[in-house]
Amino acid sequence: MKAKADDELVFLPLGGSNEIGMNFNLYGYGPPHARKWIVVDLGITFGDQTTPGVEIILPDPTFLEAHKKDILGIVLTHAHEDHIGAVARLWPRLGGMLYATPFTAFLLREKLRENPAAADAVITEVPLGGKVTLGPFEIDLITLTHSIPEPNGLAIRTPLGTILHTGDWKIDPDPVLGGVTDSAALERLGDEGVLAMVCDSTNVFVDGSAGSEADVRDALGDLIKGLHHKVAVACFASNVARMDSVIRAAEAAGRRVCLVGRSMHRMSAAAKSVGMMADLKPFIADNEARDFAEDRILYLCTGSQGEARAALFRIADGSHPFVKLGQGDACIFSSRVIPGNEVPIRALQNRLADRGVRLYTERDHPGIHVSGHPCRDELAQMYAWARPEIAVPTHGERRHLLEHAAFARDLQVPQTVSPRNGDMVRLAPGRAEIIDEVQAGRIYVDGGMLTPENGDALRERRHAAFNGMLAVSVALDPRGKIVSGPQVRALGLPAEPDYPMDDMMDDLADEAERAMDRLKGEERDDDEAIEKAISRAVKKASQRVWGRRPVVETTVLRI
Repeated sequence: MKAKADDELVFLPLGGSNEIGMNFNLYGYGPPHARKWIVVDLGITFGDQTTPGVEIILPDPTFLEAHKKDILGIVLTHAHEDHIGAVARLWPRLGGMLYATPFTAFLLREKLRENPAAADAVITEVPLGGKVTLGPFEIDLITLTHSIPEPNGLAIRTPLGTILHTGDWKIDPDPVLGGVTDSAALERLGDEGVLAMVCDSTNVFVDGSAGSEADVRDALGDLIKGLHHKVAVACFASNVARMDSVIRAAEAAGRRVCLVGRSMHRMSAAAKSVGMMADLKPFIADNEARDFAEDRILYLCTGSQGEARAALFRIADGSHPFVKLGQGDACIFSSRVIPGNEVPIRALQNRLADRGVRLYTERDHPGIHVSGHPCRDELAQMYAWARPEIAVPTHGERRHLLEHAAFARDLQVPQTVSPRNGDMVRLAPGRAEIIDEVQAGRIYVDGGMLTPENGDALRERRHAAFNGMLAVSVALDPRGKIVSGPQVRALGLPAEPDYPMDDMMDDLADEAERAMDRLKGEERDDDEAIEKAISRAVKKASQRVWGRRPVVETTVLRI
């Protein structure tokens, strides 16, 4: 296939650029009025203190939805939630064939079954090192190493040049499970010529290399061997190599393993479906593990990030029905602290410490965890293999992307461009540049419903969380005279001994009544006008009392 005069090759991130997580990348080919698109990854991110009540956040697919008929396929690099977690919810809005290697496909099928609207989605399994052709895009999968089985880079060939999309990766000479980085394929690609490399920026500020899973296996083995009571290990369930290392360390120390948490069971099933973890002893059910001697059992748990509904949290607060940890027991955190999770992790660890549990973390026991993302030496090696004309950093906050671009320039990459979500980058023809900006944002999963990023419900919830809430009710007769009230109730607002809450509420009720008295004629027949007048007066009085303006909900009853 030859390029036509008006063809362009563009890269468009709608998630994962200017943030770590929620990866959603588009590649377009063709003239501006008739581009064909492929999607690379469709992931989620998680809520935090700024999104009360919202746990899962999706990328906004509005732009691509308008080009639904031009989507050639959705190619998934690996099975982490920030790369596949949004597929089940957004596929009904986008459509398109799904392409994934066997381990990722196994987990994706489970997710699709959870959403009846995605029942028609079709997954095409691609073997490791396989090929997918989608219109003008010829895609070769390149085996890399990461913290989950079957991570793939994508060599995307087009008539206007080849792109190397790395996905998430590191260079691990001994990844414990799965193959090593296919450096020969990367070198061949570099020899052929790489137009652009779209590359992971997570650890761009970290010198050296991330480290090997084989070293973690040795460190965990030495640590677990020296412990003599019950042992719990918390790690990311998706890191199957880490699970395997913990299980083998436990077996070497004469312990049997109990998986605690649904994600652990799901990931072990996915691993076994592709031939991994086949030679391990059967796992012990949690309701049977308590029958084992303390030095003969190890609990492998979800919840290393302090998640409130995860297994380790329930163990720490004593609510798990079967697993109990106490004085003299040990809990090993074989994981990193994801930025933003410092507070819940600290609270979790304090709860465990209060129970007499000894904690082992990466900080005080270096070597029990390594990152799954490339540090600077690994980035330099990848650039040496691929030798791209253009560096396009992704998978990072703004500071990561800009530092990555500067590092690429130091490595003599001729061009760099660091797009934000929604920036359309023309990679060819001509110099790489941002040529357009399209809608990019977030969709919140709130109470199981998909809501806009700046929807009324969350805005009001944030306001109430910081400022409190007042509920005012008043009953009126047919002529608009007060029969009962106004009554005022407060939620989330403080009082003090010299000014108790009952007195505050009486004073606010007086303000509400004075607001009613100021209404004349037809205004007293208009419930909406009454509600606005009372709410305005109570908010103004609240500013004097508390120095803040709480949410005020006024209800007018007609008797």
